[in-house]
Amino acid sequence: MKFDAQQDSFESQVLESDHPVLVDFWAEWCMPCKMMEPVLEELAGEYDGSLSVARVNVDEEGDLAMRYNVVSIPTLLLFKNGEIVGEHIGAAPKDTILEFVQPHLL
Repeated sequence: MKFDAQQDSFESQVLESDHPVLVDFWAEWCMPCKMMEPVLEELAGEYDGSLSVARVNVDEEGDLAMRYNVVSIPTLLLFKNGEIVGEHIGAAPKDTILEFVQPHLL
């Protein structure tokens, strides 16, 4: 599943999720962020039910970006049981993202 996360729904959709959530901090003007979009779409489809992918637009949700100390985009934070269990900064191929995520899948 892939969804846009906002401040008012972040706790229920991400922190309280019963499976891992990969949160993509991005911006419309960020070219590396746009390069990551198809990779994240694939992951969301392939791992539907065991991984969700959330997108946080840092221009619209600056408070969330500040809350998680996001200073460079794209930043991927992997949440499991309400805790950050991994962080990846920058664009990367699907294989790299899978290596980052797979140890935390159910």
